[in-house]
Amino acid sequence: MITSKQRSYLRGLANRIQPIFQVGKNGVEETFLKQVKDALRKREIVKLKVLNNSGITAREASDILCEEINCEGVQAIGNVVVLYKRAKEPKIELPK
Repeated sequence: MITSKQRSYLRGLANRIQPIFQVGKNGVEETFLKQVKDALRKREIVKLKVLNNSGITAREASDILCEEINCEGVQAIGNVVVLYKRAKEPKIELPK
């Protein structure tokens, strides 16, 4: 569990990155979960976009992904979701 200060710090980092995944009409499938999990393992923070034709909101996508991957939902605004998962060898130094 991350604190609000850490969440705020991660939001600032996410501001500078582009979405690398899109949740489309197929929703959140097993292969999509694997790709997001691999990206989180390498990057620790991932931004994704939820398309209008997906049938789910950004908050719902965030909840599904967080439950399946066991990661932290940093932000879900509009149609953009930011996820964070601490790596075994962390690259991002979170404030205390």
